[in-house]
Amino acid sequence: MTSSGLSVAACGRSVSRMTTQSRVSPPRGIPDTVAQLRATFRSGRTRPLEWRLEQLAAVQRMLTEREAEFAEALRKDLGRPPVDAWLADLAPVAAEAKYASKHLRRWARPTRVGVPLSVQPARAWYQYEPLGTVLVIGPWNYPIHLVLAPLVAAVAAGNCVVLKPSEQTPACAAALARLVPQYLDRDAVTVVEGAVAETEELLDQGFDHCLFTGSPGVGKKVMAAAAKHLTPVTLELGGKSPVIVTADANLRVAAKRIAWAKLLNSGQTCVAPDYALVERSVRDRFVTELGRAVDAMRDDPALPVLDARQAARLAALVDQAGGTVTHGGTVEVDAHHAELTVVVDPDAGADVLRDEIFGPVLPVVTVDSMDDAIAHVQQGPKPLAVYLFSEDRADEQRVLAEISNGGTVVNHLIYHLLVPGLPFGGVGNSGTGAYHGQWGFQAFSHRKAVLRKPTRPDPALAYPPYSKLKEVVMRRLF
Repeated sequence: MTSSGLSVAACGRSVSRMTTQSRVSPPRGIPDTVAQLRATFRSGRTRPLEWRLEQLAAVQRMLTEREAEFAEALRKDLGRPPVDAWLADLAPVAAEAKYASKHLRRWARPTRVGVPLSVQPARAWYQYEPLGTVLVIGPWNYPIHLVLAPLVAAVAAGNCVVLKPSEQTPACAAALARLVPQYLDRDAVTVVEGAVAETEELLDQGFDHCLFTGSPGVGKKVMAAAAKHLTPVTLELGGKSPVIVTADANLRVAAKRIAWAKLLNSGQTCVAPDYALVERSVRDRFVTELGRAVDAMRDDPALPVLDARQAARLAALVDQAGGTVTHGGTVEVDAHHAELTVVVDPDAGADVLRDEIFGPVLPVVTVDSMDDAIAHVQQGPKPLAVYLFSEDRADEQRVLAEISNGGTVVNHLIYHLLVPGLPFGGVGNSGTGAYHGQWGFQAFSHRKAVLRKPTRPDPALAYPPYSKLKEVVMRRLF
């Protein structure tokens, strides 16, 4: 891959502007850094559960004791106020580490399985072992959360870890590079700063696993680079996640919750509702309620989008959408600010209905029935999330059965990410693999099969020559 071919991007749309500045932390160089981590892993240091629990506790201490420093970095990079920084980036990771600490011993326990008659006498079980040295490539939209949450899973599984934060959030990357070595085992966990060149060099090291959060386009390039070394990957990507609003939905609650989800991080969230499919009989009432919900939230200033390029892209999406803009519509490119904009029934071929929006623009598409809504979603790539507002369990069962996607939430949005016991991941174009909770532990572990047989008895039945009698007995055993 050339430098122009890989951009480490958001959980969703790739918008990276590659910088020419590169810095590696620690400064000894990527091959030497990875070699040192591999030596640490070979020493067995990271395997004991006690070491893993110490690292998980260290993550929690770091987030508590250095909350102000992380919040300041998030303010510099993304304009977030402290409460947003805590809510979106810090608290979820602390909760993930606490959950892993509580359940780790049970997750790591060997599990016995039954042995068929043809193999007896024997005992069989599987046990988890760490993969080795793994790579986490993070995005810019949640630059602390989506780097440290995979770290929690990786150290819970007993791995050495390289963290590669996004170059588009340099203050957050610098904070991670400064603080992680102060709290975690610096011989087992390291942060590499830099841009495309560093990412490509990291991928060329042949890690034992790579978890990447970003766009589907860049995810394909990461997967291709990893394939050269047969490095397994977990890809947390994005896509167009729909929200379906049926005729019997609680429209006021639906509108309020959808507005909240679309305003969260200015829509720069991989599981943000990308567009709404609303039944015709309630479309106008829903749009009215949505406007009221947006107006009620205006007192809370919207966060800026990443940069002028992002703002200009959103402005172009709205300008070229067609349809009717019922709310918002103002984009201040130089200020990196975009209003929450509602576009009712944009043109069928408009980019706003084809590309992941990744910003505070919500197309509302009118449908005549649940059949039409499901067919619309099925025509596109499998989304990372699907949201349904309905009071009818039959509608819920249809969506669950007929739409393939990463995760589904009924009568709310995004909250499934905050349940550690649920896997978070996509399917098809929205990703491969999953993590969070036990699923993250398993993603960074190898499930090893073990069989133990005694040396006695050692029946002649198992060995040739195979007489007719032996054949009859063996056929019965199987």
